[in-house]
Amino acid sequence: MNFADLGLSDELLRAVAEAGYEAPTPIQASAIPSVLMMRDIIGVAQTGTGKTASFVLPMIDILAQGRSRARMPRSLILEPTRELAAQVAENFEKYGKYHKLSMALLIGGVSMGDQVKALEKGVDVLIATPGRLMDLFGRGNILLTACNLLVIDEADRMLDMGFIPDIEEICTKLPKQRQTLLFSATMPAPIKKLADKFLDSPKTIEVARPATTNVNITQWLVPVASADKRGRLRDLLRQDEVRTAIIFCNRKTTVRELNKSLKRSGFQTGEIHGDMEQPQRLAELDLFKRGEINILVASDVAARGLDIKGVSHVFNFDAPWHPDDYVHRVGRTGRAGATGTAYTFVTPEDVENVANIEKLTGQTIARLDAGAAPEAAPAPAEAEKPARRGRGRGHDQDRAPDRKPARDRRRERPPERRADRGARPRDDEPLDDDGGWNGPVPGFLSARIP
Repeated sequence: MNFADLGLSDELLRAVAEAGYEAPTPIQASAIPSVLMMRDIIGVAQTGTGKTASFVLPMIDILAQGRSRARMPRSLILEPTRELAAQVAENFEKYGKYHKLSMALLIGGVSMGDQVKALEKGVDVLIATPGRLMDLFGRGNILLTACNLLVIDEADRMLDMGFIPDIEEICTKLPKQRQTLLFSATMPAPIKKLADKFLDSPKTIEVARPATTNVNITQWLVPVASADKRGRLRDLLRQDEVRTAIIFCNRKTTVRELNKSLKRSGFQTGEIHGDMEQPQRLAELDLFKRGEINILVASDVAARGLDIKGVSHVFNFDAPWHPDDYVHRVGRTGRAGATGTAYTFVTPEDVENVANIEKLTGQTIARLDAGAAPEAAPAPAEAEKPARRGRGRGHDQDRAPDRKPARDRRRERPPERRADRGARPRDDEPLDDDGGWNGPVPGFLSARIP
């Protein structure tokens, strides 16, 4: 099958061909025809399968007919983070180059005035994070009564960040008769409940079992004592096959310290985490994409949805506290049919986390040097223990202190609230309020597709 078999316009096929794509991925082949038929969609696909194009491509053809009006966007795409919103905007610019569609990007950390001006001109495509969208809606700068197409992307990430109440409120402002597309890598019960409430007889497209990892990724657990982590990491990074790598840490302080340590050891590294302003994050990502640095040390800001081609390895310097995060972290490699390798460092304290990961993914991850038992890790100093997080809607994620491990939080939460994932804010996430840097993000604030 090729893209011409999916019913897309000649202009769109031309743009896709110029982007270097010939055959659709399974999620694209299944979703695009149904979206063009104006069906509601639930798309469940593991990261790296091309689900962004599965809604961007048909949206461009659907919106080709019609005219935008001031403050009344014709379609809305909700993204959990600034980086993902900017990436979707890039996709619209790339694939919509032969369509005269207008687009605006509403994200926190940039000038609200410039975003209001873009809305006043009228936009066909509005890409937004929930926090900034709610702010502008409350100020009367946006009317959603003409928005007939809604996309909720990375729905499980929205849940983890506490955005579900915002999404429910946004849905009540939209026309009841609309097309809704919901995409998620996993399908926990609160997301299923959201879909049942706001989607009309949706077609479910599942190209992989929820919470599975890409079969093209070779995965290893690396037993190690906490004190030996950095040395073992340096040894693995010096392997010839490690061309580009993303190293994930659970805490922002660990990201900063590890990046400095690797630089001192002669590695070309950069860092990205929630305490960095938006232009800093974009600059670091750009250096990594251009190959000026080949190792990126990151918090979970970079774990989901970011499409960086050619990442050969992922290292979990810290085993993730939440099993869903493992799926998304390792999914930064092995994308678009390529192969990749993922290493997860495991200390004796990580036994429960690893068991939860293997239970979620339904697989036993191979141990590297399985015959060598790791030494008992010393207990962290009191000042280094993650502090308990407050609850909120997710707008101030990266200004909060670091989290406690999952087992400690479970002990502290009342039993009746332990299942309430939707209300728990996540660490290291971008601000979606009006704080932070107050200038435009180059190339992404708003754009008119030529």
